[in-house]
Amino acid sequence: MLPLFLLIDKCFINLLKRKIKKMNVEAESENNDKIWKKFLSKHFKMFVLFVVSAILAFMGIIYILLWFVEEAQLTGLIPETLNLWTMGYLVTFLLHLIFWIVILIGIPVIIAIAAVYFLWWKKLPDDERQEYNNRHLFGKRSNRSDAGGVFSFFINIGFIIKVNLDGNWNEPFADWTFDYLVYSYITASIWVLLIFGIPIAIGGTWWIFHEMKKKP
Repeated sequence: MLPLFLLIDKCFINLLKRKIKKMNVEAESENNDKIWKKFLSKHFKMFVLFVVSAILAFMGIIYILLWFVEEAQLTGLIPETLNLWTMGYLVTFLLHLIFWIVILIGIPVIIAIAAVYFLWWKKLPDDERQEYNNRHLFGKRSNRSDAGGVFSFFINIGFIIKVNLDGNWNEPFADWTFDYLVYSYITASIWVLLIFGIPIAIGGTWWIFHEMKKKP
């Protein structure tokens, strides 16, 4: 009877732990909704500025990638066809690409973040800033990568579809040009962003205006 009692007791404890964890998650979600509602009601223009800046930075990175792929091939920094690529070419290409992204995007972004921090964030009331920090306005670290994995999966599916549409299904990889590989992946990424991003953007916009209309 004692082992049976211990088993029942253990099951009850595990059930209680799961219940408490679920309650904590629901409470945290409700807390995040409230703090975001407060932030949006007070700083909606700044939120729009954040979103637009992030989109422009992302578009800038894509533009630099496309520009440098073409430039690197024209100057002979990397070979055009994939059959001539080596590890040396790959490392050289990545180092040069990172350099241009840091110079043209990274430094301006760092300057912009510093300006926002000193000209806006530091001028907020201390209690308001403390509340945003304590209630994790900007989220907290998470080990979950499900969304990124799903996103990558659909990009690869889109890449396969594009290669098939281009008539390169049976074309040897060695005959592919590097710019074709890059452009195809970017095109597939844009397809995925449009398919999933538009509904997410519409839903997010609806949620923002719906929450802002609620009484505090």
